Amino acid sequence: MSKRKGSVITNAVAVKTSRVTVVDAKDATEDKNNQGPSFKHFPKTAQPATGDIGIIESITLKNFMCHHLLGPFQFGPNVNFIVGNNGSGKSAILTALIVGLGGKATVTNRGISLKDFVKTNENAADITIKLRNRGPDAYKMDVYGNTISIEHRLSSDGSRTYKLKSKSGNLISNKKEELTTILDHFNIQLDNPVSILSQEMSKQFLHSKSDTDKYKFFMKATLLEQMKRDYIYIKHTKTVTRQQVQRHEECLKDLKQEFLQRKERYENVSSFTEMKSVLENLKKTMAWCLVREKEQLVEQLKADIEKEENHNIHQENLQLCQTKVIQMEKKLQEIKSQLDRIREEQESLTEESLKLKEQDKVTGRAHKEQEVVYFRALNKLKQSEKEQDLLQKKTTKAKASIILNSDGETEYAKRQKTLCGLREQLEELENKCTQLNDEVKNKRQAVFKGKEERDKLRLEEKNIQASYESKLKRKNQLLASRSNKLKRFGDSVPDLLDSITEAHVSGRFVKKPVGPIGSCISLKDPTLAVAVECCLRSFMKAFCCDNYKDEAVLQELMSQHYPKSNRPQIIVCPFSEKVYNLHGRKVCHPEFPSVMDVIISTSPVIMNCLIDMRGIESILIIKEKAKARRFMQRGRPPKNCREAFTVEGDQVYPNRYYTSDFSMAKYLGGDLETELSMLEPDLENLQAQLSRFQLQVASVTEDIVGMESKLNSTIMTLKKTVASVNQVKATITELETAAEDQIDDISSLEEVAQENQLKIEAEKQTVHEAQTELDKYQKMAEDIGCKYSSVRERIDQLSEEMEPLRDEQLKLETECVKHERNLKTLENKLNSHEDNVQAMKSELTQREEQLQEYVVKATKISPERLHVPGSTKSIDAEITRLKKKIKVYESSHGEQEQVVSSLPKTSHIKIHQLQDPEENQSETGDENA
Repeated sequence: MSKRKGSVITNAVAVKTSRVTVVDAKDATEDKNNQGPSFKHFPKTAQPATGDIGIIESITLKNFMCHHLLGPFQFGPNVNFIVGNNGSGKSAILTALIVGLGGKATVTNRGISLKDFVKTNENAADITIKLRNRGPDAYKMDVYGNTISIEHRLSSDGSRTYKLKSKSGNLISNKKEELTTILDHFNIQLDNPVSILSQEMSKQFLHSKSDTDKYKFFMKATLLEQMKRDYIYIKHTKTVTRQQVQRHEECLKDLKQEFLQRKERYENVSSFTEMKSVLENLKKTMAWCLVREKEQLVEQLKADIEKEENHNIHQENLQLCQTKVIQMEKKLQEIKSQLDRIREEQESLTEESLKLKEQDKVTGRAHKEQEVVYFRALNKLKQSEKEQDLLQKKTTKAKASIILNSDGETEYAKRQKTLCGLREQLEELENKCTQLNDEVKNKRQAVFKGKEERDKLRLEEKNIQASYESKLKRKNQLLASRSNKLKRFGDSVPDLLDSITEAHVSGRFVKKPVGPIGSCISLKDPTLAVAVECCLRSFMKAFCCDNYKDEAVLQELMSQHYPKSNRPQIIVCPFSEKVYNLHGRKVCHPEFPSVMDVIISTSPVIMNCLIDMRGIESILIIKEKAKARRFMQRGRPPKNCREAFTVEGDQVYPNRYYTSDFSMAKYLGGDLETELSMLEPDLENLQAQLSRFQLQVASVTEDIVGMESKLNSTIMTLKKTVASVNQVKATITELETAAEDQIDDISSLEEVAQENQLKIEAEKQTVHEAQTELDKYQKMAEDIGCKYSSVRERIDQLSEEMEPLRDEQLKLETECVKHERNLKTLENKLNSHEDNVQAMKSELTQREEQLQEYVVKATKISPERLHVPGSTKSIDAEITRLKKKIKVYESSHGEQEQVVSSLPKTSHIKIHQLQDPEENQSETGDENA
C-alpha cells in the first residue's frame, strides 16, 4: 500500500492498547505471558501530515477462525509490529485484513472457502476495518467524512455481505463495486506481494530456484504486469477506432448514391403523370365494359327462360310412369287372390293333419302298452318252462342217488364220511394259521422297535454332524480372519466389498452402501459382546443403502457371491451426517447402560439404522440374570425401556424371559486364539461321538435286515396255510350242497312239476290273446299313418305351388316400389323444373335492375357511352398492372409532391465532395496516421 509508511497485519483474539514508545525488557516478558498478541508502533522524529489517505486505523474481529473476539485493534500512523506466542492470532489479523477488504479465500493460503474462516459451531464471522480519509485526495469527503468503516460478514454457508459506513455510522452502500472503487482510489492492491506478503508466498519466493517464478514475482510487485494488460487494452481500443473510421467512410458513399437516386426520381415524375391519366381512361372504359357484359347476360337469360318453358319431357315421363304403376298393381292383386285361396286350403289340411297326428299318438301309445303286456306274458311262459326243466333234472338226479354202490353203501353215506375227515383237517390248519399270525405279529413289532432305535440314532448322528460342521466352519472363519477380519462375517464378504467399491467408483451408486454392520461397530466393554450380538442377531451381517436404486444394484452384486436364499439383509434408510436427536426417547438409568451406550461407531448411518430397525436406545444391558428378572419383571422398568439383555445373552421382557442359545461371541469377540483353542477339543469330542453313533447305526441296521428276512419267510408259510384252509372249506361246502340235494323228496318234486305244467298251459293261452290284441293295434296304427302321410304330401304340394307365386309377388312389389320411387322422382323433377323457370324469371328481374344501376354508375363516370373492343378481364389486368407499377414507383421514389419538395433540399449537398471519395479517404487516412 503505497501511501502508508508500512504495516504488517494479522488476526488476533485479544486486544492490547497501542504504545508509542519502545517496549523495555520487563514489558516484553509480560507480553510473552499473555495469551493474545501485542503490537508496537515506532514514531519518527518528523511526523508526516495527518491527511494521508488509505491508512488502516483499526480492525475488529468476531468469531473469526478460532478466535471469539479481537478488537478494536488500534494501529499507529507509522510502522507497526505485532508479536505474540504461537496460536495467539498474529496470522489471523493479516488474513482478516485480506478477506475484509474483499480478497478471495485462496489468496490468504489459510482456507479454500470463506466458510472455513467462520469459527466452529458459529453461524457467521464479522470483520470491521476503518480506513483514514483525510486531505485533498479524500474519497467522497462530504459523504464518508474523515473515516470509512468497512463491515464485512461471512456466513457459515460461504456467502459474504458488505456494509460501507461513514464516520458517524450511517450506511452509505452495501455493494462490492463501491468497495473496489475505494481500494482503487487509495491504491490498495491486495494481490500485490509488495503490499501484502503472506507466509506461504514469502516461503515460495525464498525457496524458489526458478527464474521464471522470480520474474513473475518481479512483474507483479513492480506493477509491470498491470501495465502490460493496460497496453494490450489500448491496442485493442485503437483497432476498434480504425474500424469505426472505415465504417463512416462507407456511409459517405451511401450519401452519394442517395443523391443520384433522388435525381432519377425527379426525372421520372413526368412518366408517372402519364400513367395516372392512362389509368383514369381505363377506369371509364371498364365501367361501360361492365354495362355491356350485364346486357349480354340479360339477353342470354331471356333465351334460357324461353327454352325451358318449351321443354315438356318431364310431363310425358310422368304420365308414362303412372300408367306402368297401375298395370303392376292389377297383376299384384291377381297373385294375392291366388295365394289367399292356396293358404286357406293349406290351413284346413293343417288342422286335419294335427287331428291325425293326435290319433296316431294315441294308437301308438296303446300299441306299445299291449306290446309290453305281450312280452311280459311271453317272459313268464319262458321262465315257467325253465323251472319245469330244472324240476325234471332234480327228479332224475334224486332217483339215481338211491341206487347202491359196489360196497353196499349209498352215495350219501360215503359223502358224510368224507366230510368228517375234511373238518378234522380244517381244524388243524386253522390252529396252524393262528400260531403263524402270532409269530408274524411278534416279529413285526421287533422290526418296528429296531427301526425306531435306528431312527433315533440317525437323528442324534445328524445333530452331531451339523454341530461338527458348524464348529468346523467357525474354525475356518477364525483361521481366515487372522489375515482378514471381514471373513468372520462370511468368506464372500471381502470380495463383495471390493465389488461395491468398484461399482461406487464407476458411478453406479448414488451413495456407497455401508456394511456389514458388525464390522463398523466396536464395544466399550468387550465382556458384553454376547449380549450385543444376541440383541442385534441378523443385523450384524446386514448392509445399509441410502435409496432403493442403490439397493437394486447391491442385490445384483450379492447375486454374484451368494445363493438367493442365503444373502445378507439390506436395510434402506436415507443417509444422514448426524445421529438422530433422541431427547425424550432414549432410556436413561444410572446403573445399567443401554445397547446404544456400549456401541462405538464412527458412522452416523450405522447408529441411525440400528435405532430405526432394532431400537437400541430403548434396550438395557443388565449383566446378572437375577437382577435382570427382578428389575424388569418384579419392579417397574424405567421410562422408554421395553426389554433387556443379560451378559449371557438372555432376553428379558416385563412379562417373559428367553434363554440365549449363544455361548460365545462370533463377530465382536477379540481373542481369536482363545476361541480356537476352545473349538479344538469340541471338534475332537464331536468326531468321536459321530464315529460311535455310526457304528451303532450299522449294527442295528444289520439286525433289522435279519429280522425282516425271518418275517418274510413266516409270512410266505402263513399264505400257503391260508390257501390250504380255503381249499378245504370249498370242498366241504360242495359236499354239503350235494348231500342237501339228495335229501329232496322225489314225490314232492313230481307234484310241483305237474302244477308247473298246468301253469305253463294257462300262460300260453294268455300269450296268444295278447298277440291277437297287439296285431289289432298295429293295423290301426298303419291305417292312420297312411292317412297322415297323404295329408302331409298335399300340404307340401301346396307349399311348392306357393313358392313361385310368392316370388312373383315379391318381384311385382319390388317393381311397384321402384316405379313409385321413379314417379316421385319425376314429380320432383317437374316441380324443380317449374321452380327453376320461376327462379330464372326472378333472376331476370334482378339483373335488369342491376343493369340499370350499372348504366347510372357508368354515366356518372363517363357521360358518353364508349365503344369497348376488349373484355373486362383484359382491362382489369391492365388496370392492376398500372396500379402495381404506380405503387412500386411511389414505394421507391415517393409520391410526386414529396419528390418535388425533397429536391431543393438535396441541392444544398456539396456535390464536389461526393464526386471525389478517394481524396476524402486519403485525408482521413492522414488524420489517423
